[in-house]
Amino acid sequence: MPEGGRAERRRLARKVRRRRRTRRAGELPLLVAVALCIALLLKTFLVQAFFIPSGSMEQTIRIGDRVLVDKLTPWFGSEIERGDIVVFKDPGGWLKGEAARPAPDPVGVKQVKQALTFIGLLPSADEQDLIKRVIGIGGDTVKCCDARGRVSVNGSPLDEPYVNAGNAPSEIRFEVKVPAGRLFVMGDHRANSADSRYHLDEAFDGTIDEKGVVGEAVVIAWPYDHWRRLEQPATFRMVPDQARREGRARRRRRRGAPFA
Repeated sequence: MPEGGRAERRRLARKVRRRRRTRRAGELPLLVAVALCIALLLKTFLVQAFFIPSGSMEQTIRIGDRVLVDKLTPWFGSEIERGDIVVFKDPGGWLKGEAARPAPDPVGVKQVKQALTFIGLLPSADEQDLIKRVIGIGGDTVKCCDARGRVSVNGSPLDEPYVNAGNAPSEIRFEVKVPAGRLFVMGDHRANSADSRYHLDEAFDGTIDEKGVVGEAVVIAWPYDHWRRLEQPATFRMVPDQARREGRARRRRRRGAPFA
């Protein structure tokens, strides 16, 4: 084979390799941009990570845990249920009773973390959000305490194994009829949670607006040795629906003897 032919083929091969490297280098910014857009969309509409700065949900969720919050199901009309752990916007002044935030990062590190947090690759440590367990939904009557010191919902006492060891179900006595569209929430660390019980003298008896809920916490994602799903405790499945109870009571009255 002529030497000139082999040299020409080598030149063509080198030219093709250069073109491929150039094309890959040009595609890289586009791929990064697409990946960032996908991450931002996931954070905005699907799942977002949250950093836990306080012990108000111990023993279930500990200080420093990262939880993943489902933000998608509310878009499909899924309703918040008793026992759900929800992240919600501060209704006003609730954060004052929570533990201190982490120390600020040095300049440079802070900006990088802010960028990664914005696109959802890191959980935010300074969002004005809280995390609590839903005890009562609109229409429920939440009360504490019964003869055995338990919290009850619609007359059904709750067995609460998730409450932090050594804590009473509540040191504060209360009875609240939850307005429609609102939630009565409590932390699992009852002795260290500035929840609905601490705002009973405010409007709506310390309940929060469902519209302020960011999403439902579904998984403890970090640290790895604390990974677990966050599921509805069985005790809430035994709570009767207040509307159904009232309906049955009305039917019993209609079936009873007429008034004289």
